[in-house]
Amino acid sequence: MIRAILFDLGDTLMRPSAAWPPVIERADRAVVDVLCKNGLGLDCDHFHEEFKASLQRYYTERDSQQIETSTAVVLEELLTKKGYDNVPPALIRAALDARYRISQSNWQLVDDAIPTLGELRHSGYKMGIVSNAGDNKDVFQLVDKFGIEPYFDFILTSAACGWRKPHPRIFELALTHWGYSPAQAAMVGDKLEADITGANQAGIFSIWAKRYAKTPKEIAVTPSAQVEALSEIPAILKEIR
Repeated sequence: MIRAILFDLGDTLMRPSAAWPPVIERADRAVVDVLCKNGLGLDCDHFHEEFKASLQRYYTERDSQQIETSTAVVLEELLTKKGYDNVPPALIRAALDARYRISQSNWQLVDDAIPTLGELRHSGYKMGIVSNAGDNKDVFQLVDKFGIEPYFDFILTSAACGWRKPHPRIFELALTHWGYSPAQAAMVGDKLEADITGANQAGIFSIWAKRYAKTPKEIAVTPSAQVEALSEIPAILKEIR
């Protein structure tokens, strides 16, 4: 019997309100602006391009290795490479907070998220969030922004635990919160290559949330179930029961 449900966050419980490229450009620029305004003698335009390139390398490596460091580490390593190896952690955090304020403003909660979470909680399911993310604080701020934290027993990010979906370790850590076996859990997510593949490999019932999914054509994965809307999930779980 499924007793617990793991949810992805981005493009599952929330979705972007506008296209990402210009938003990310402004967000990355905000990082550089904070550093430059606080006395670092950087060539701001050049550093902006270097930071973007460092992030792209980081994204490629973490997806292939399924290991997460963090956006903070990327920024710290770049600054050290440029000769700034004693930048106060508070300034690093302030620069990242400026970045995520911009990206957070582009997220909006999916319209049926709260009704679905409420119905599932009322039905007795335990729930947790398992999110691939380069910044732990960013995820917690988003959850707080949308007022959905009370529905969840825990929030686990790859930035906090070091492992990215589909690595089995992040699913093992999530289930440890309840002491449940994989057969007692379901995973809801939009990414076949991360959420669904990871759940399948871990022996967890996988539910593909298709509505906002961006699926690479080369990914051939079969979910246990699929939904267009989150509101379909309670009926699927009821049928399983």
